[in-house]
Amino acid sequence: MLYLSPPGRGRLRSSRVRGMERFKSRARRLRESQTSAEAKLWQALRNRQLARWKFRRQHPIDRYVVDFVTLDGKLIIEVDGVTHSSSTEIERDKVRTEVLEACGFLVLRVSNTDVYENLEGVLELIRTSLRFE
Repeated sequence: MLYLSPPGRGRLRSSRVRGMERFKSRARRLRESQTSAEAKLWQALRNRQLARWKFRRQHPIDRYVVDFVTLDGKLIIEVDGVTHSSSTEIERDKVRTEVLEACGFLVLRVSNTDVYENLEGVLELIRTSLRFE
């Protein structure tokens, strides 16, 4: 027996898939061009080095690609550079955080400087946030 999609739905579904492929492609490009602060934090998070938590980097969630996420722990970590200090970027980050929190995630924002100068403090903040999950 052959089952067909209801009329009109097949096109919408395939366009969503095409859109998702572009989104995944963007995430791949971002992984290849991560900042040095992101690379430093990734070295501390990868391969379950932080207790049992599996982190992903440059991972798509809703309409955003987040810097780091542990799906099991429902925690997102965003590493912000100096460009995030303008009023426009602060407002965009606020909206982004609200959307991601509405998806059920806790969002931590750390600066590049925090990662460079206080990596252990950043990792402790992450550990503390994950204990409450």
